[in-house]
Amino acid sequence: MSHEQRGYGGGGGGNGAGGGGAEGGAGFEVSFGRGRGRRPVTDYGSTMVHWMRNRQPKYKGTLQGEMERPSPSYIIDMLPPLARLHNPADSVPARHLHSSLNKIKHPVNVVRWTPEGRRLLTASSSGEFTLWNGTGFNFETIMQAHDVAIRALSYSHSDDWLLSADHDGLIKYWQPNFNNVKVIQGHNDPIRDLAFSPNDSKFVTASDDSSLKIFDFAGGVEELTITGHGWDAKSVDWHPTKGLLVSGSKDHLVKLWDPRTGRCLTTLHGHKNTITKTLFERVRGQCLATSARDQTARVFDLRMMRDICLIKGHEKDISTLTWHPIHSSLLSTGGADGALFHYLLDEPNNPPGTAPSLAPYDSPDPSTAPAQTIHPAHKITYAHDFAIWSLDWHPLGHILASGSNDRVTRFWTRARPGDTDTFNDRYHIGESAAEAQGTWDRRGGRRQRQEEEEQEMEDEMEGLVDQKMPPKLPGFPGIPGLPLPGRDGTNNIPGMGSSVPLPTMSLPNGLPVPPPPPPMNPSNPLDFATIADLMKKAGLQPPPLGLLPPPPPGMLPPGLLPNFQLPQGFPPQPPPGLGSIQPPEIHNESNAGGVRRRVPLPSQEESLQMEQRRGKFTRSR
Repeated sequence: MSHEQRGYGGGGGGNGAGGGGAEGGAGFEVSFGRGRGRRPVTDYGSTMVHWMRNRQPKYKGTLQGEMERPSPSYIIDMLPPLARLHNPADSVPARHLHSSLNKIKHPVNVVRWTPEGRRLLTASSSGEFTLWNGTGFNFETIMQAHDVAIRALSYSHSDDWLLSADHDGLIKYWQPNFNNVKVIQGHNDPIRDLAFSPNDSKFVTASDDSSLKIFDFAGGVEELTITGHGWDAKSVDWHPTKGLLVSGSKDHLVKLWDPRTGRCLTTLHGHKNTITKTLFERVRGQCLATSARDQTARVFDLRMMRDICLIKGHEKDISTLTWHPIHSSLLSTGGADGALFHYLLDEPNNPPGTAPSLAPYDSPDPSTAPAQTIHPAHKITYAHDFAIWSLDWHPLGHILASGSNDRVTRFWTRARPGDTDTFNDRYHIGESAAEAQGTWDRRGGRRQRQEEEEQEMEDEMEGLVDQKMPPKLPGFPGIPGLPLPGRDGTNNIPGMGSSVPLPTMSLPNGLPVPPPPPPMNPSNPLDFATIADLMKKAGLQPPPLGLLPPPPPGMLPPGLLPNFQLPQGFPPQPPPGLGSIQPPEIHNESNAGGVRRRVPLPSQEESLQMEQRRGKFTRSR
């Protein structure tokens, strides 16, 4: 992929080779015109075109081309995973592409690529959907999808529907444009996972109430409740082509079910702690992967109903896993400590000093042979700071997205030919070791993180401009904000006809509203001396100069009546021609030029002394 990394000191590679793009490209640079630097961009178009122009039918063999070599000059000859079906090692995502984070950060519970692969959808613990661009990884939009944390997402096989489930047991139907068309109450407890049937006519959910439920998708009604687990059901999956369900529970058991009758077909006893993820392999459909909090994962062969691979290497619990969409032997796992490991099931990768184990397929009796131990082919020990909750591959298999409890969504891809700093960055050896080797600059990393946050905030503000537009109301063309005339023929435009009648009002207990005061008669004005006497008896002072209250409706202010004199106690009225009286200006001694200046702020010393008399703030820090 064409990719341009931001240029920071020691940040990783030079001459454009430090980008770590997803696939090889034409080598062009993409700039967004920002002063902070270029955004990483991946474009799989050039690699796909290169493969489509030079590929051959399968009966003629594979692509006739030169093999890749570890040199930047071979970037242009990189091929997509579809062209390397028998080389899964070339698709191992060892390179960090980008870290995306919201302005208001929340733990990312689920990440899912949209079916066409143009965007990544993330669901957070705040109930929000966030869409990230699939090539530039910038923010696109955000919406409040649920009121509580979202726990599961699943796209239909026809790519026409999206299901989401939350912590309150609600299930929502979404169209591809994120129009919510239906809401149903699936469970009373949190829903941990859901999956579609092969023909999208039904879907299954797993909940903390230890049950599985099968729903009819069109009607949104429950068809079958499957019970059998002794504790919370944490994961469920529907086989991509068969009528077969698999579920994992907190009771350490993995069960296979018949979705037609709800009967348990078999129980797999392989783990010693809570099952965190159960997932069928999508390419061939012959294997099942499970992970648990016992620091191991297992791969079961459905034809033998037994485990064939024991996945080891994690130092903490395995929280999630995912299969590669193209290579059936590439498995990726995410740990509770933020580690991201990749396994090749046909390569044991035994550490030095470890005795190799034999695969059950190569043993004389496969039914009784022990499972083969598989160690990671690649480790990204510091991929995230906290537990990785979700992993999902791009449909083309060139980018892996990870969502974590550290509130960051990260994108990973294969290293490009000639990348020499890939295995020495801070995600592989840690920040301190990377800084010692010069592959990462702590100060530049902080600056880069700050600029990325600012860029994401700017993108989010720009993306939400259209969502803040006021609703459009029907009105006159060219006169925004004015409503159309009423149906009864009344004109509601101010100053053009009759006004809108005021709504009727009533007092409590059915009392009538008192009539408004009558207008003042110029020949018989009110006696302001009587008003002044009443104010003195009530303990009220006459209003100061310039702060006279406005007269009642229909009354004239003092001074407009002929031969009118204010009573004793009221300030004198201004002479005619001076207009309204302004409030007195505040001057200080230094105001020699007569220019108004701001009054200094009041001192807090008196307030402090008052608090100290109450016994507070008596001891100095």
